[in-house]
Amino acid sequence: MGINLIKETKATAQAKTGFTQYQTVITSGKHSIVVDEPESAKGTDTAIDPLSLLAASLASCTSITLRMYIDRKMWVVSEITVDAEVFKIEGGTLIERRIHFKGELNEEQRKRLVQIADACPIHKILVGDIMIDTKLV
Repeated sequence: MGINLIKETKATAQAKTGFTQYQTVITSGKHSIVVDEPESAKGTDTAIDPLSLLAASLASCTSITLRMYIDRKMWVVSEITVDAEVFKIEGGTLIERRIHFKGELNEEQRKRLVQIADACPIHKILVGDIMIDTKLV
């Protein structure tokens, strides 16, 4: 039984895995990337692993969202670096996100940028209610 909701497509992706041990090609529109598992998980370690890809999605979305805001405010920041690390903890998962700025920001601006980071779309998805509707076709 599927979920009967009004749905608006926000993103699509397709993953194909062949005979190469866990190496998977992901396509989204005209773009593609390769995902793999590390050797410790019996993969070939030729590309980023799925969990790191999740961390990368949060880090890149955060960085882009911050850049958009900083540009709109015309603040002087030459570089934004976002590190995201995923941990398995008792009762769930913890993602630590560390944000570094190269530029001149006062304390008030820095506090505002933490709020803006939490407004990134991937952050909202990860902390919100998620439904996954799986169907065999």
